[in-house]
Amino acid sequence: MRVATIPLQQTTAISIQRAQQKLSVTQAQLSTGKKAPDLAALGSEAVRTLSAHTLLAKQEAHAQNATRLGTTLSLYETSITAIENGSMELGNRIATAVGTRESAGLGEAISAAFDQFRSMLNTSEGGLPLFGGGISGEPYTVSKVEDLTGLPATDHFADGTAIARARVGDGLDLNYGITASELGTEMTEVYRSLVEAGPYGETLTDAQKTTLTNIKIQLDDAVSGIRRINAENGRRLAQTDTLIDRANERALVLKDVISRNEDADLAQVAMDLAMHKTTLEASYSVFTQLNELSLLNYMR
Repeated sequence: MRVATIPLQQTTAISIQRAQQKLSVTQAQLSTGKKAPDLAALGSEAVRTLSAHTLLAKQEAHAQNATRLGTTLSLYETSITAIENGSMELGNRIATAVGTRESAGLGEAISAAFDQFRSMLNTSEGGLPLFGGGISGEPYTVSKVEDLTGLPATDHFADGTAIARARVGDGLDLNYGITASELGTEMTEVYRSLVEAGPYGETLTDAQKTTLTNIKIQLDDAVSGIRRINAENGRRLAQTDTLIDRANERALVLKDVISRNEDADLAQVAMDLAMHKTTLEASYSVFTQLNELSLLNYMR
């Protein structure tokens, strides 16, 4: 019989290398939480995972766009509601004046309501006018209510015609822009009529009472138009919230797909790590014993 240590040593060395490689892979999985260091190492699941990553990026982009759009629509709602409420309060003030014929402070009330109206039409977001229709300057050019006298309402608007649009889904673009002239032309005519019917003293004249009665009807119609615009904006806002929820739900599904393909089972990894360490230690022990073998041990 003969003792052939060299082939056994080579076989054991190869086993040690394999055990070291497996241990290294398992340690990497434990430290990163991933099955593989890159997509190529995922094998047949690489294509599906890459596709899921692409779809996830699209859904996250749509959700981000919809979120930004929701912020803009909320600003629209705030400004339009302020104009609506201010117009209604002014209408109540006019109705009281007509009913009692007492008009003390009516001129000041008109000026205060107009200042708020003008401020809301020139509201800006990120340095750009919210109701500008694509322009960079103020869309409503009137400085004070007295400047409305003798000019048509359309002369006081400098807004553009561009309608804002946002991509909020696959093949889904949502038009959402509102211009100052669309929102404020009718109310500007109301304010012009109010200024031209003044000045107002302590009590209304018969002519002023008749004029204010007609203006109140005109104002009510203008408020109805503002409400329609606000309602349409609210519909878009509700639609945007729905789109955000759907995009987030799709993103969760895609993240789950990616996680199943990429993330390691840490419990299994811990078990594999212990097994590979034991295998490697055993291989070291066998290799050491083979190196200590000598023919002298069998020639005594």
